[in-house]
Amino acid sequence: MSSPVEEISGAGVRVWLPRLTRFEKARIIGARALQLAMGARPLIDVSKMPVKDFVHIAGEELARGVLPFTIVRRLPSGVRELIPVSLLIKSEKKIFGGVEL
Repeated sequence: MSSPVEEISGAGVRVWLPRLTRFEKARIIGARALQLAMGARPLIDVSKMPVKDFVHIAGEELARGVLPFTIVRRLPSGVRELIPVSLLIKSEKKIFGGVEL
């Protein structure tokens, strides 16, 4: 029987689910929007964006895969997975053709 855990992007990172859940996306966008509201610099060029809202900027940063965040997933077996968000975004784009926010 094969394991549901797979390696993504040849980076040596093995994950159970090779995409972000809706809860992880919400948490990342909320945390990044708060950082932007508190004065953090955007990681993308926002001069050409039609909407300058913090949540919209955070969502665009997530969709482009430039956020230096790491997801910690705890599996039922007690194992913790540390997965860079950029790898999950690349995997999601490869599998689904884009990132749904």
